[in-house]
Amino acid sequence: MAHFAKLGEDNIVLDVIVIDNKDNAHPQTLVEDENLGIAFCEKLTGHATWKQASYNGAFRKQFAGVGMTYNSELDMFIHSKPFPSWTLDSSGDWQPPVAKPADFLPHNQGGNYLWNESGQSWDANPDYTPYTP
Repeated sequence: MAHFAKLGEDNIVLDVIVIDNKDNAHPQTLVEDENLGIAFCEKLTGHATWKQASYNGAFRKQFAGVGMTYNSELDMFIHSKPFPSWTLDSSGDWQPPVAKPADFLPHNQGGNYLWNESGQSWDANPDYTPYTP
């Protein structure tokens, strides 16, 4: 299966659809070709702007999701800017103006710090509960 992101104004992802691999490949060789998939999506939906997305992040950095942006300079799908002060690096990651603390845990691991935009600092998360086995 091939995944295609429907892009709106400013390359914002509006939807992601799945098409059969045969609709994204040359009939004789079965070699995938993004342009064939785009043409198929255009014909199917009447919408003109599509980009192929990789479900496992094999290309374009990460899988496209509704609300994300396709960055044509980096050829990547990028999450929304989390805070006004953050900047996009050349790897397509948003970076805070102050480095994360050495013991920082991401949200999916408990989130022991939260970014404070007004204070431009990493503050202890009052809801953080350390894991104890």
